[in-house]
Amino acid sequence: MAGHQHTWQAGSTHQLPAAAAGPAGPRTSTAKGDVICYYGNRGEPDPIVLTPGTYGLSNALLETPWRKLCFGKQLFLEAVERSQALPKDVLIADLLDVLNNEEAQLPDPAIEDQGREYVQPILSKYSAVCVRCPGYGTRTNTIILVDADGHVTFTERSMLDKDPSHWETSTHEFTLQS
Repeated sequence: MAGHQHTWQAGSTHQLPAAAAGPAGPRTSTAKGDVICYYGNRGEPDPIVLTPGTYGLSNALLETPWRKLCFGKQLFLEAVERSQALPKDVLIADLLDVLNNEEAQLPDPAIEDQGREYVQPILSKYSAVCVRCPGYGTRTNTIILVDADGHVTFTERSMLDKDPSHWETSTHEFTLQS
């Protein structure tokens, strides 16, 4: 789940560590869920092999314990719990609601101590899952659903012209090849 910009490097020439390699050598993320790795431009120099589970990612390293990240992750898990009873379009709307939650998650010393001079004036907005500030904040939301048959629904909601009152949503559907 991501509400802010984040860095994932896919298709990089960087080789996965030996722990991620099987008999045929290194593997990448697949629809069958063989290996999922986290790799960013900060933190660990090598990709981190993730065990099955739910991970939160904000404008920081994976699983940074910000209150807004923990809150967003909880909202996400609640949406997933309800997902089996929902039509796909309602699930997507629920997930977009999670990513656009502007409820301040204060106090949060981890956020308050980060970049004090910059963050302090916008702290109540910066501490929300969805940040809406002039010149800074959430500008794109992406929802990717993959069903058991490999059918993918990719929905992206993007801010137009840096105007938080104008958004465009596009959806693309396709089937993964085996």
